[in-house]
Amino acid sequence: MAKMLQRSIPRAERFLFHRSGSTLSQQIEENESVAPKMPPFDYTPPPYSGPSAEEILRKRREFLSPAVFHFFDKPLNLVDGKMQYLFDEKGKRYLDAFGGIATVCCGHCHPDVVDAIVGQTKRLQHSTILYLNAAIADFAEALAAKFPGDLKVVYFTNSGTEANELALLMARLYTGCHDVVSIRNGYHGNAAGTMGATAQGSYKFNVVQTGVHHALNPDQYRGTFGSDGPKYAKDVDDIIMYGTSGRVAAFIAEAIQGVGGIMELAPGYLPAVYNTIRKAGGLCIADEVQSGFARTGSHFWGFEAHGVVPDIVTMAKGIGNGVPLGAVVTTPEIAKVLAYRSYFNTFGGNPMCTAAGLAVLKVIEKENLQQNASTVGSYLKQRLDSLKNKYEIIGDVRGRGLMLGVELVTDRQLKTPAKVETVHILDQMKDMGVLVGKGGFYGNVFRITPPLCFTTEDADYLVDVMDYTLSKM
Repeated sequence: MAKMLQRSIPRAERFLFHRSGSTLSQQIEENESVAPKMPPFDYTPPPYSGPSAEEILRKRREFLSPAVFHFFDKPLNLVDGKMQYLFDEKGKRYLDAFGGIATVCCGHCHPDVVDAIVGQTKRLQHSTILYLNAAIADFAEALAAKFPGDLKVVYFTNSGTEANELALLMARLYTGCHDVVSIRNGYHGNAAGTMGATAQGSYKFNVVQTGVHHALNPDQYRGTFGSDGPKYAKDVDDIIMYGTSGRVAAFIAEAIQGVGGIMELAPGYLPAVYNTIRKAGGLCIADEVQSGFARTGSHFWGFEAHGVVPDIVTMAKGIGNGVPLGAVVTTPEIAKVLAYRSYFNTFGGNPMCTAAGLAVLKVIEKENLQQNASTVGSYLKQRLDSLKNKYEIIGDVRGRGLMLGVELVTDRQLKTPAKVETVHILDQMKDMGVLVGKGGFYGNVFRITPPLCFTTEDADYLVDVMDYTLSKM
């Protein structure tokens, strides 16, 4: 029987059915299992009367830039959201296991954040350049209190790209040096400077920025030195010695690479590199756009897990729970350099956005979302690890808290990226009501980054759907 089943399945696809400790015939029987059911949720969105998904897609193709893309074969028309769930035009509910890293930290349309935004907008929404307003000062004070050491001066921007651009500018002005070191496979934004520092884009898409040097990625899964961080750090020494004048302006890195496939930097890497950079007169920039605001569970900021204190920290996305907001935090000494230059941001730190930001901080504390990220994230990672033991296509499960990655491969020994399979599974999970992201250099990593209000029941449903989808391959 098993031989007959094997002959009916193309050889190239058999590995997808392979599970440790079970025969192929047992697996076929298991494939007849009932699809998992989504946890109950007490909310019904109001009826939608707007244009259909087909009409919106037609207008996008005609009027929007072709650079605007979507993940799915049939893109969703999402019209409503509540906490960890999203709803399409027909009222179908989706578990959002990706939006947390995109913009939403506390949950879609969290009432406290919505009330703060609406309340401030009803009173005043104005530029903060020329006048005083309590919203920006109150949020800056609360945000600075979340940082160690002398990191206490805040500059608000509209996005993570702007925050990283400003951080690089500050480092170059402060040090009087132009050279910057970043890590391959990192991601820092979509402007000229940040695209240059985004090494993934630079050596993949040839976006050139002078004075930017791309160091070896301390990749614990595919890297040459495994989890030995100091060995990867030696490459930064070599770059400074042979690629610069011996001095640098800055080193910029994420503690966990988001777009790069939820890759946590090898232990010992950041302390070694920070030491090298500072000896060369440079500043250390921590990009917390995706790993910040309690997402890792163990700490409020990703860099804290590495035992380092940066000179400049950048953040965005979850900081405003969906509104366009970013920030740069640094020391008073470094911050002075902008006072000697004409630099301003018209809408950075506007009252509406900073009111939202302050509400986000309060919600994280009031609802104990950092602890929830730790508890639910640990449980979710354990369940994903169980899938890895079940399916050969899962090559790696990694990350921390509610910032997790699942890398798919067609061969575990060769670590061959399962690019086509990843897209297929992503689409199938969407049809079953679970939305996850996709990333990594090869586009073969599921990025699981839900809002921090995610529950263990949500985690179970996510894993059950992934399990069911893999069993149906």
